[in-house]
Amino acid sequence: MSEQASPSPRPSDKVEIAIHLDPELLDQIQHLTSDPSKVIETAVRQWLRGESSSDYELSRTLPRNPPVPPRGEWND
Repeated sequence: MSEQASPSPRPSDKVEIAIHLDPELLDQIQHLTSDPSKVIETAVRQWLRGESSSDYELSRTLPRNPPVPPRGEWND
Protein backbone atom coordinates (compact mmCIF):
# COMPACT_ATOMS: atom_id res chain seq x y z
CA MET A 1 0.00 0.00 0.00
CA SER A 2 1.37 3.39 -0.92
CA GLU A 3 0.99 6.55 1.09
CA GLN A 4 -0.64 9.50 -0.56
CA ALA A 5 0.71 12.97 -0.01
CA SER A 6 -1.58 14.94 2.21
CA PRO A 7 -3.03 18.07 0.63
CA SER A 8 -1.86 21.42 1.91
CA PRO A 9 -3.79 22.58 4.96
CA ARG A 10 -6.92 24.57 4.29
CA PRO A 11 -8.08 27.30 6.67
CA SER A 12 -10.69 24.90 8.10
CA ASP A 13 -7.86 22.43 8.98
CA LYS A 14 -6.11 24.92 11.25
CA VAL A 15 -6.05 24.73 15.04
CA GLU A 16 -7.01 27.69 17.18
CA ILE A 17 -4.76 28.54 20.12
CA ALA A 18 -4.60 31.37 22.62
CA ILE A 19 -1.37 33.29 23.13
CA HIS A 20 -0.33 36.18 25.34
CA LEU A 21 1.21 39.14 23.50
CA ASP A 22 2.50 42.51 24.59
CA PRO A 23 -0.23 45.06 23.74
CA GLU A 24 2.30 47.27 21.91
CA LEU A 25 3.35 44.32 19.76
CA LEU A 26 -0.27 43.53 18.93
CA ASP A 27 -0.81 47.19 17.93
CA GLN A 28 2.15 46.98 15.56
CA ILE A 29 0.84 43.75 14.03
CA GLN A 30 -2.64 45.20 13.60
CA HIS A 31 -1.14 48.09 11.62
CA LEU A 32 0.08 45.47 9.12
CA THR A 33 -3.12 43.45 8.75
CA SER A 34 -6.60 42.99 10.09
CA ASP A 35 -5.78 39.28 10.62
CA PRO A 36 -2.84 39.05 13.08
CA SER A 37 -2.89 35.23 12.93
CA LYS A 38 -1.50 35.33 9.37
CA VAL A 39 1.45 37.48 10.45
CA ILE A 40 2.15 35.28 13.47
CA GLU A 41 1.84 32.07 11.42
CA THR A 42 4.24 33.40 8.77
CA ALA A 43 6.74 34.47 11.44
CA VAL A 44 6.62 31.04 13.10
CA ARG A 45 7.13 29.28 9.73
CA GLN A 46 10.15 31.49 8.95
CA TRP A 47 11.57 30.90 12.42
CA LEU A 48 11.21 27.12 12.07
CA ARG A 49 12.97 27.22 8.68
CA GLY A 50 15.78 29.23 10.24
CA GLU A 51 15.02 32.31 8.18
CA SER A 52 15.37 35.72 9.71
CA SER A 53 14.76 39.12 8.30
CA SER A 54 16.50 41.70 10.40
CA ASP A 55 17.65 45.21 9.68
CA TYR A 56 21.23 44.28 10.55
CA GLU A 57 21.30 41.78 7.67
CA LEU A 58 20.49 44.51 5.17
CA SER A 59 23.77 46.35 5.62
CA ARG A 60 27.41 45.39 5.44
CA THR A 61 29.72 45.67 8.38
CA LEU A 62 32.84 47.57 7.46
CA PRO A 63 36.09 47.34 9.40
CA ARG A 64 36.49 50.26 11.76
CA ASN A 65 39.94 51.12 10.39
CA PRO A 66 41.33 49.88 7.08
CA PRO A 67 44.25 47.47 7.42
CA VAL A 68 47.71 49.04 7.34
CA PRO A 69 50.02 47.63 4.64
CA PRO A 70 53.22 45.95 5.82
CA ARG A 71 56.32 48.11 6.27
CA GLY A 72 57.95 48.99 2.96
CA GLU A 73 54.73 48.91 0.93
CA TRP A 74 53.72 52.49 1.62
CA ASN A 75 53.20 54.70 -1.38
CA ASP A 76 55.76 57.36 -0.41
